[in-house]
Amino acid sequence: MSLVERTDEGAIARIKLAAPERLNALSDAMLAALQATLDTISAEPEIRVVILAAKGTAFCAGHDLKEMQAARQAPDGGAAAFKDLFDRCAQMMLTLRRMPQPVIAQVHGIATAAGCQLVASCDMAVAAAGTRFGVNGVNIGLFCSTPMVALSRAIPAKAAFEMLTTGRFIETDEALRLGLINRAVPADALADTTSEIALTIAGKLGAAVRIGKRSFYDQAEMTETEAYAFAGAAMVENMLNRDTAEGISAFLEKRAPDWPR
Repeated sequence: MSLVERTDEGAIARIKLAAPERLNALSDAMLAALQATLDTISAEPEIRVVILAAKGTAFCAGHDLKEMQAARQAPDGGAAAFKDLFDRCAQMMLTLRRMPQPVIAQVHGIATAAGCQLVASCDMAVAAAGTRFGVNGVNIGLFCSTPMVALSRAIPAKAAFEMLTTGRFIETDEALRLGLINRAVPADALADTTSEIALTIAGKLGAAVRIGKRSFYDQAEMTETEAYAFAGAAMVENMLNRDTAEGISAFLEKRAPDWPR
């Protein structure tokens, strides 16, 4: 049975973490399966949006601690295995940001440690009411340094630092207020709400959204002056797209654009 299951709904790819008996922990095998799935989708221009969901009672409980402990039996105490694990996890998280399609996390149950990192790394997130989020490694003596990277870029610094140093969990209302998620909805509306957002994005011009996602993250790493120059070049690229010309003409002529489907 696959650890990551994929179903396509038109231009939307829905992928599910499928190890519910292990709370969808990011084991070596889960990381490999998720990376392979994301790489495949990245190369498929017909897919315009990705929804990342999970089976079972939890979205993702973070790294597989049993695997990590077993790695300590190596002559180096696990150093090489731990570096490989965190390097591959970072690569997967960066893939979420770098792939051309927007990725929406559909979250329920719990999202802890690297699972919270996974939510923070997605472009958007919708969560079922009562979902709990935490970077609680400090409670067992392991500061969540790699989850910190995504979390501290998604929510205010002081809130992230408090979560990281106290191990305190937050629920959906606070996650929404801090900006970790976009929507908090009843559990029975989770899938439909996420699909509604995905369908809205999928209905836009794909080339414009791809340019926009790339520009959104690239400019954030620049000074304000550099960002304006970069964003201006991105706007020129977008304006020169023939489908953008059609979209503007359609707006001015008060008709629906004739865009490729």
